[in-house]
Amino acid sequence: MPLLRVFIAVEIPLSIRQAIYDQTVSLRLTLGQELVRWVPIENVHLTLKFIGEISSSNVALLCDMLSTEAQAHPPFSIEIGGLGAFPNARQARVIWIGIHPSPALTSLQRGIEAAAVRLGYEADARPFSPHLTISRIRQPISIADQQKIRTALEKTTIGRLGTTNVTAIHLFKSDLKPSGAEYTRLFSTPLGSPTP
Repeated sequence: MPLLRVFIAVEIPLSIRQAIYDQTVSLRLTLGQELVRWVPIENVHLTLKFIGEISSSNVALLCDMLSTEAQAHPPFSIEIGGLGAFPNARQARVIWIGIHPSPALTSLQRGIEAAAVRLGYEADARPFSPHLTISRIRQPISIADQQKIRTALEKTTIGRLGTTNVTAIHLFKSDLKPSGAEYTRLFSTPLGSPTP
């Protein structure tokens, strides 16, 4: 039975994804395609939990867990803006757009993380750092190219891109293809009722 590579995420509205694209045009032109693999605009999302490879028989269990967990959290909004890199601009491997941490987002992510661990999935070693990945740096990379990326990041300022309401969470399947990752939504569940 083939394994499915899955993750749990929040979708970002097209208007904000378009704003991200528009504000990173000069960065894209500066860095090009040779150094950096850009995430297609339709693939930009907020990952809450990367699960990894599972058998298709486990999908129903994950969907049940997500439905239960989503009901425990009312809808909330998140603010998107800013630019950064992991682990840092000097040794960038991932370039991202920021998400301002909110207690509601942190609570939702922690709930999903704890529920996934109870189902037997591995806990994330790193603390949750909400972000939208817009590119990955091709490896290996020369010191000169690293410096070029750092300079480009330091010259690029991205302010507030907008606020979006988080009203649902989704389970996605990721198929790795030569052209890049292709995401398919397997399941969606709404967050619980807003608190009165």
